[in-house]
Amino acid sequence: MIDLSAFGDAVQSSPLGVWAGGEIYPIANLVHLLGLVMLVGGIGILDLRLIGMFRRIPTEALAAALTPIAIAGLLFMIPSGATMFASDASTLVNSWTFQTKLMLIGLALANAIAFRFIWQKRIGQWDVNPPIWGRVMAAVSILLWLSVAALGRWIAYS
Repeated sequence: MIDLSAFGDAVQSSPLGVWAGGEIYPIANLVHLLGLVMLVGGIGILDLRLIGMFRRIPTEALAAALTPIAIAGLLFMIPSGATMFASDASTLVNSWTFQTKLMLIGLALANAIAFRFIWQKRIGQWDVNPPIWGRVMAAVSILLWLSVAALGRWIAYS
């Protein structure tokens, strides 16, 4: 494993790290949680529809309504997560839990991008003939994002 301690120390002692470790931390934490709810709530419901639940709701309409909410949630999480990281970077850079969380975020984003690339133009046909691999990708999405959320909470206890 690469020792990232010097990087973590530099980030934490930077003006951003000092600012993040102060009164802004609770606000960043709240924004991060709001973003998580928006991301997992939006994409989670859509993924459940894609794997076969809520069949009365047209897939295309649901995707059009919930995808922007999920993307907005992700956009809230990026700066708030970076702020929270900066406040405790010295510890987090060497944390297995944090490193695993980042790896799963990368996998979840890659899965989402691949899903959009492969299935976006055929999402309207999903109500009639949902493709098995698309359903598998939706199930993987749910598992990845819930794992990311669980690891994010676990960081406080590891």
